[in-house]
Amino acid sequence: MSTARRRHREEKYRICHHHAVPESDVGSRDLIDTRLRVLSWNVWWRFGPWERRQPAIEATLARIDADVVALQEVWSEVGGRDQAGVLAERLGYHHAFAPGFDDGSVGFGLAVLSRWPIAESEVRPLPSLPGVDELRIMLKAGIDGPRGRFDVFTTHLNWRYDESHVRQLQVKALAEMVGESDGRAYPAIVCGDLNAEPVSDEIRMLTGRAAVPVPRLVFVDAWDVAGDGPGYTWANANPFAARDLEADRRIDYVLVGWPKARGAGHVVAAAVEAVDPVDGVHPSDHYAVLAELRY
Repeated sequence: MSTARRRHREEKYRICHHHAVPESDVGSRDLIDTRLRVLSWNVWWRFGPWERRQPAIEATLARIDADVVALQEVWSEVGGRDQAGVLAERLGYHHAFAPGFDDGSVGFGLAVLSRWPIAESEVRPLPSLPGVDELRIMLKAGIDGPRGRFDVFTTHLNWRYDESHVRQLQVKALAEMVGESDGRAYPAIVCGDLNAEPVSDEIRMLTGRAAVPVPRLVFVDAWDVAGDGPGYTWANANPFAARDLEADRRIDYVLVGWPKARGAGHVVAAAVEAVDPVDGVHPSDHYAVLAELRY
């Protein structure tokens, strides 16, 4: 290719994460400098020494100080008290909570904590096999941030190694829900414990490496763009995870739709968090994922 043609191509397209993206999709070269810090974390319900873990979770969230926190395996009690509400009150967040499983004593659900008001929230069920409903759900939180509205989705997919086909059905339902807000000025953010590695069919459906459930709806994996190393969130270095005798895996994600005007939503940094014990106890059996996005 001649130098002139190459320059013309580079003016017309911005090369982003191995894809040629039309400049009109990415926006002006005057990229947004301000950041949105998003954390996704499975906080392990009330398993293990949960009463010792609760202050460790709180201390870890206070240290990270993310703008938005998507949580999975959040406990709730009869009478309306839930873990997300407790954390939000103590840390100064707004919050939305959605119970999935509730046996009448202690429930099990999803939550979003936000530095800014949550204008709306919506809960939908995830599909499952007939007769084997794990009562899994997906939660959307519409957040009124200082530079415009954006939508955050959190979910927790089927856990079984041999049920990728179930997770693929769940990914399809998730993508359909997200697709309804795809017209916003800021790309949708999807967080969660997806119980699947990046090479799995279900994750490839989200990242455009396999047939996508919703036309033109493709997500960027924050760790894939800006992470360093394997990024394991389920790791045998964590004694709570080591009990299950499973291999180290990266199964927790912050995913974001394709960047929009001025690079809105572009991933600039990613880190694994909640790795270290607090006062002698690991906060959860999962590590967390932190992503910084242009906002």
